[in-house]
Amino acid sequence: MNAELELAREQVAEAGRRLIGDGLVQGTAGNISIRVGDLVAISPSGVPYHLVSANDVCVVDLAGEPLPALNTPAPSSETPMHLAIYRDTGTGAVVHHHGLHSAAVSTVVTELPPLHYYALQLGGPTRVASYATFGTPELAESVCTALEGRNAALMQNHGAVAHGKTLDQAYDRARLLEWLCALHIQAHNLGTPRVLTDTELTAVTRRKAERAVR
Repeated sequence: MNAELELAREQVAEAGRRLIGDGLVQGTAGNISIRVGDLVAISPSGVPYHLVSANDVCVVDLAGEPLPALNTPAPSSETPMHLAIYRDTGTGAVVHHHGLHSAAVSTVVTELPPLHYYALQLGGPTRVASYATFGTPELAESVCTALEGRNAALMQNHGAVAHGKTLDQAYDRARLLEWLCALHIQAHNLGTPRVLTDTELTAVTRRKAERAVR
């Protein structure tokens, strides 16, 4: 096994511990993966994150078949979703979590309104993938639809998912989505929040472009 794949397995194990530490999952919920060429390092199924070492992290090909040489637990039940995201986006890493704010908001909206311009960091207002049973092709398809033109999505009555070129980028986006959901909840507790308009969001994008060329 090459050094890049071994490093990816270490990073997946460490990110699992970060999910626990950041309060984004309970027990064995959620999953993380990194693509290395035609292989994917992904969290094992049913193993508490604090017990997962790099040697426990599964490696599958793009068809979902585990490498026979590795003696690991079964790969995450959400492997089909991860593989579908890689197929559709060409991204490098995927993080799926069950953060309380994300899970709560996913039950009451079909799209997360942009209360803050940070929503642009996720590609725009975050869509909510229609509910489907975990680990099914239907869920994978629903999530990929919600991710079109976006790098994160909520999963109805379930949680959140984000992807990025690197694991750090995917993880940061997953945490940002949880923050935006917390903002949504707190703002509604105070009253009826003002939602940023398309014109205001476009102005933010233009301003960032102007600053980038200086």
